[in-house]
Amino acid sequence: MYTVIDIETTGNGIKGNRVTEISIFKYDGYAIVDEFTSLINPKCEIPYFITGLTGIDNQMVRDAPTFEALAPVILEFTKDCIFVAHSVNFDYNVLKNEFKEIGLDFVRKKLCTVRLSRRLFPGYHSYSLGKLCTSLDIPLKDRHRARGDAHATVLLFQKLLRAQGAEKVFKAFLNARSQEATLPPSLPKDVFENLPTKPGIYYFKNAKGKIIYVGKAINIKKRVLSHFYDKADKEVQMCRETNHIDFELSGGNLLALLMESAAIKKHYPEYNRSQKRNLRPYGIFCYEDRKGILHLAFNHLKMAPNALATFYSPTNCRLYLEELCKTFGLCPKYCHLQENVKTCNHYRVSSCEGVCRGTESISAYNEKVQLAIAHITSKKTDFIIKQKGRTATEDAFVLVRNDIYLGYGFIEKEVDISSFEDLETFLLPQKDTVEVQGILTSFLNKTEEKILVESYFTDSIRI
Repeated sequence: MYTVIDIETTGNGIKGNRVTEISIFKYDGYAIVDEFTSLINPKCEIPYFITGLTGIDNQMVRDAPTFEALAPVILEFTKDCIFVAHSVNFDYNVLKNEFKEIGLDFVRKKLCTVRLSRRLFPGYHSYSLGKLCTSLDIPLKDRHRARGDAHATVLLFQKLLRAQGAEKVFKAFLNARSQEATLPPSLPKDVFENLPTKPGIYYFKNAKGKIIYVGKAINIKKRVLSHFYDKADKEVQMCRETNHIDFELSGGNLLALLMESAAIKKHYPEYNRSQKRNLRPYGIFCYEDRKGILHLAFNHLKMAPNALATFYSPTNCRLYLEELCKTFGLCPKYCHLQENVKTCNHYRVSSCEGVCRGTESISAYNEKVQLAIAHITSKKTDFIIKQKGRTATEDAFVLVRNDIYLGYGFIEKEVDISSFEDLETFLLPQKDTVEVQGILTSFLNKTEEKILVESYFTDSIRI
């Protein structure tokens, strides 16, 4: 026995979603044997856009029974029946949460008419209820009302039961070990089955092919499956929109982190929250004015020629320049910590020896600036991080020059690398961002896997 169900809701995510209407058709595989339909008072306001979609407003449900009042009827109506719905996980999880709110458990076997349709009626461009009914000549009245959608689902389910190969497909879907009920309704099973169990990044794509989420994993297939079991509102909504999953192998966790960060910055996926900031880098640079005095200043990196150091906020630039002033006796005015002043009077820096007042020679001051520049550049290093490749015959590498991340690459083990030019051939250039710097710093704090570029080439190490 089957109960074909459709609900209308307030549309506030799975956990905040309250049912406003429910329709249940009890179906024995041949005919409808019983029916139950009712409006439900959600005990909260119905948003205007939901009213525009369903036609159900606050006035209509004001005197309707609450879910708690109808719970015994729904439990009895669905008892010993298989729960059938179009995108079953949505309807099932909303109802399950409603029962949980009143202290009751709701557990039923499930069948999804979207997934069944994809298997038994392959080749359609869309498997939404409306478009599928049009394609299969199924009458659909009162769209986006519970009874109209539920009745159309019954007619669709009837066709599915009688489709070629239906018995085998239904048996597989109802198998307790089957993942069919877990997978998103619009995601073909073979796409999931073809996912690797190796490290890398993965892309969730919607029906239009747009990337809606990027993630990284040590085991891509296992991590993707965990999204489907997650009942958080964001995860459920994201999975409902997922029509395809692509992936890229990385070889290891470090490369996966770097690739994920770059992909999020590039595609700006709707369901990614972190790493979507595009912080503009600032560079500290040196220039000489008409008097021959060397200045240290900062600007956006594109406007800072031959930047001596890179930061991701003006505040960090100023703090760094303050430390240089204190360490080398530089003038806050000529380090642009104070603007439009004749002589410096910085409240935190009092180490100026008088270049701005004419009591220190320009040549003496410039020598101190050169010492500061030498100090900045001496702390910079060029290094390579060697990692496992995507295959047993391959190695991966991450390249950093002058403390700036240049990118990563993959090289076959048999290839000899004897110069930077050789290495650059295999480099996949990437942007240096504050997130990347955090990833590399965290990695290097835990390991000693970096190889200085000079040692790397001098010792003729094979990547």
